Amino acid sequence: MNTLLLDEVHQVMQNAECIHDALSVDRALQTMADEIKADIGDKAPLVIGVMNGAMVPLSLLLTKLNFPLKLDYLHATRYRENLEGTELMWQRSPSMALSNQHVLIVDDILDEGHTLAAIIEYCEAQDPASLRTAVLAKKNHDRGVRPQLDYIGLEVPDRYVFGCGMDYKGYWRNTPEIFAVRDS
Repeated sequence: MNTLLLDEVHQVMQNAECIHDALSVDRALQTMADEIKADIGDKAPLVIGVMNGAMVPLSLLLTKLNFPLKLDYLHATRYRENLEGTELMWQRSPSMALSNQHVLIVDDILDEGHTLAAIIEYCEAQDPASLRTAVLAKKNHDRGVRPQLDYIGLEVPDRYVFGCGMDYKGYWRNTPEIFAVRDS
């Protein structure tokens, strides 16, 4: 472990601003779960988490979805522990067939939308019965592409945010709150 990076990671957390506390995150996830249940709770959907970011919000959301569902994941990333996105790298496609399934894609955040747009395009090509998208957080700005979102938990400012699945250089995904890096 690089000691300078670990010091930076601790310093970022010490100076971070809490944007959404754990209770706000939980309430947002419950609202999303209620909407998802009303829309597809009777369809035994296939829920697909976008790793690694969706791991935490997806696991919290799943405990609130009290209906039969199947679970899978995919791994597509542009960030790879960097602060800015690069080209999309597919590391794993879903293992289950999407054809004729009611599919729900769950991700941690919609920032510029390139990753989610590519995932939606991939899933649509598999001919699902229906396709819906859910993100814990949507960043407030007009850059990039804006794919269709069916369920949005929270809005966050146009700043670098982390926590509840979102990372700072690979760290702090494990917090139940969402933080923003303070401007230096």
